Amino acid sequence: MVVMSLIASEPNHTTDPALLLQEVIATERAWVEAHRKLDIAQLAALMAEEYAVITQDGRVLNKAEDLASYSTGDRHWDFAESDQYDLRLYGESAILIGRWRARGVNGGYYFDYAAHFVAHYVTRDGRWQMTFAQSTPIAGMTSSEIVER
Repeated sequence: MVVMSLIASEPNHTTDPALLLQEVIATERAWVEAHRKLDIAQLAALMAEEYAVITQDGRVLNKAEDLASYSTGDRHWDFAESDQYDLRLYGESAILIGRWRARGVNGGYYFDYAAHFVAHYVTRDGRWQMTFAQSTPIAGMTSSEIVER
């Protein structure tokens, strides 16, 4: 399910909302694929310079800190997926709310969870980049459970 809201920040905004939706969702899917492959270069390209993430334990990491967490060699993804998109466009920025499901190993510990996330994207030089992300685990739900909520 994809829900989209369009809020034009310019009175004569002529960009096709359906095309913008496709571009942001394609960027999100590239983000997920970069996680699955632990493609640090692709993750870095998808992150804006001012990127920040709030971790599950409440820490705020900048781009370099977050990328370093992927570079330790301690992480492996067996599965990662995002879906249930609710996209809100604001001119050249977008807020994406969705569901993230993943399982694998991080720091020697097995994980299998689902979370709702919010991510902020901006378009610069013809491409979308993420500036901010935060996720909250869905209590009692694993990556293999598909539950419509």
